[in-house]
Amino acid sequence: MAVYTHVPAEDIDAFLARYDAGRLVSAKGIAEGVENSNYLLETTGPDSQAGGGQRYILTLYEKRVDEADLPFFMDLLDHLGARGCRVPRFIADRDGRRLQQLAGRPACLIEFLTGISVTEPTPAQARAAGAALGILHKAAQGFAGERRNALDKAGWHALAARCGADLDQIQPGLSQRVADELVWLDAHWPGDLPHSVIHADLFPDNVLMLGDEVTGLIDFYFSCTDVRAYDLAVTHSAWCFSNDGATWFGERAAALGAGYAEAHGLTDAERAAFPALCRGAALRFLLTRAYDWINTPADALVTRKDPLAYLRRLDFYAKADPAELLGA
Repeated sequence: MAVYTHVPAEDIDAFLARYDAGRLVSAKGIAEGVENSNYLLETTGPDSQAGGGQRYILTLYEKRVDEADLPFFMDLLDHLGARGCRVPRFIADRDGRRLQQLAGRPACLIEFLTGISVTEPTPAQARAAGAALGILHKAAQGFAGERRNALDKAGWHALAARCGADLDQIQPGLSQRVADELVWLDAHWPGDLPHSVIHADLFPDNVLMLGDEVTGLIDFYFSCTDVRAYDLAVTHSAWCFSNDGATWFGERAAALGAGYAEAHGLTDAERAAFPALCRGAALRFLLTRAYDWINTPADALVTRKDPLAYLRRLDFYAKADPAELLGA
């Protein structure tokens, strides 16, 4: 989440008038993330006479999210929510519309879910996150929608080309390191694993928790159809290291894998391919962070994320004993 488009409070209040949401009390920009403009809204609630306020998320979709993809995300969250997943649904206005326009951007009002995002997960929290991902994959079965992963292996090649020699401004030799890794992944990427709809971005800040319980999974704007176990690899890369990528937490990794295996299960083929999937996940986030690092506007209210934190993860995965990645 982030804020690129600044919206006056009176415009947000007028926007809310389309909904049974009450009047605006406050709007706070959310700086985390790099994709869209997001505000946490406090309102008087649908029944202001009762004295109970309400919270919502207002999202304005910036250039990286294609407006044509929004029905996929909306239908997916409806599908998952109807099957017991704790996900935020898109709210329709009085005319039944979920997609609006605000400040020249596509915009949606979205349910607010309680819980906090942990910064230093415990093994118990990692296990709960793994189980939540497994539950999501089970719930996604039967979903008819499909969306290509624009950040698949072909997308990594394209993104590396767009970054070009500017990668070496981040760290000398990085462009060659990326090129070498792409060659390795082209030779070792698994081609016959099960596919499904995946979240593709299940970082700790996209998992809401109260204690060791998951209360919500959020930010599905990278969700797509791809290798199912790759989703676990993305989550593994996000949950099992320190933020700077310098420290590996084996207990978290074992717990994450155990939670997923218990909720959904992993095939022998998925386990065998897991090291390559982890290397792909690390390269994907190295490249997107590098691109954002190079291109983020200086005046954007957004937290830039260090690409080298994912280079360290990539180096770890390239040398790790495959057996230790998911524990026994």
